[in-house]
Amino acid sequence: MSQPLRVLQIVPSISLVYGGPSQMVRGFSQALAAAGAEVTIATTDSNGDVDEAPLDVPLATPVAEDNYTVYYFRCSPFRRYKFSLDLLRWLWHHARDYDIVHIHALFSPVSSAAAAVLRQRGVPYVMRPLGTLDPADLRKKKQLKRLYAALLEGPNLSGAAAIHFTSAQEAKVSERFGAKTPALVLPLGVSPLPPPPTQIDVHDRFNIPRDRPIILFMSRLDPKKGIELLLFALETLQQEGILFHLLMCGANPQDREYEQSIRERFEQSTVRAQTTLTGFVSGDLKASILQAADLFVLPSYYENFGIAVAEAMLVSLPVVISDQVHIWQTIDQSESGWVCTCDATSLAQQLRAALKDPDERQQRGHNAQRCAKEQYSWQAIAAQAIAAYQDMLGNRATAD
Repeated sequence: MSQPLRVLQIVPSISLVYGGPSQMVRGFSQALAAAGAEVTIATTDSNGDVDEAPLDVPLATPVAEDNYTVYYFRCSPFRRYKFSLDLLRWLWHHARDYDIVHIHALFSPVSSAAAAVLRQRGVPYVMRPLGTLDPADLRKKKQLKRLYAALLEGPNLSGAAAIHFTSAQEAKVSERFGAKTPALVLPLGVSPLPPPPTQIDVHDRFNIPRDRPIILFMSRLDPKKGIELLLFALETLQQEGILFHLLMCGANPQDREYEQSIRERFEQSTVRAQTTLTGFVSGDLKASILQAADLFVLPSYYENFGIAVAEAMLVSLPVVISDQVHIWQTIDQSESGWVCTCDATSLAQQLRAALKDPDERQQRGHNAQRCAKEQYSWQAIAAQAIAAYQDMLGNRATAD
């Protein structure tokens, strides 16, 4: 009997306050383990960069979670950047215990340093950029990122066995900094949320009139998410007398100042009475909100995948997304929702169409669930990943 494939995943944090990337690594690990791999995660105890206490977890010791193992390390000396010298020391000594390593996040010091360690130790690795190679993202702190890439991420990308993109569009638009490394296009998966043991009445909880369709925004509050486009579009719909209630579920543990500015903008808006900002939600409340919502919206300026979109689709929620969310073509072709440009008028037009036609919303919600089950199954994604890992290892053995 052959030995199971030993896979190490490195990610700056798996705290759910960071949203999709952390959630993805947990789901991916569980699926890989179910497919027969021996999976370990190395991460930090980061639980927010500003005002939250670290995760209350054992440090530098194996923790069993859902058929995989996690090693947590103290964020030190740079908590703001989720850096850990202890993680890197551990990796230096244990890298060769694994067949392949999957690194999640670029331009993150612990991930960048981890890739450098793996190159020195001669262990193959895959890098997942999480949208950081998108030209729109690279424009932020452009000069600093160019320097960072020249010193670290360029060599890291060139030395990788593959670069993991979550859509063909992400692979197409991403900057490679001269690297000729092959692309591995592999979508993210979603798992059904367990039904809450006690159903939460979302209308009562947030005082939402029952005759108003609930528009759900459930993502990190970040400038790239197009929140100002959403505000302008909703103000237009309100002036037209279209009924709705916006539930905005999210926070930004890395930028509380921006989060507060969003709260203030909605409080000063004409749609303040039709809007509820809940902050970060999880568990039973999150599941109940997804079940109660009528429409999901994410008008991002750029989004390499959009795990929240797929999660909404899985519970039969039709979606309104921008054409910069890189799974928009799947949404369009499967008629799982409506696609707009990054323009408030276009967004208002698609929201208007969705809100005025409950029957069409229901049909597109059914389409969305079917699409999510077919396209974003963790079982299928894990099988593809393991096959890709084995090909990489086989190519490496041939080259050696």
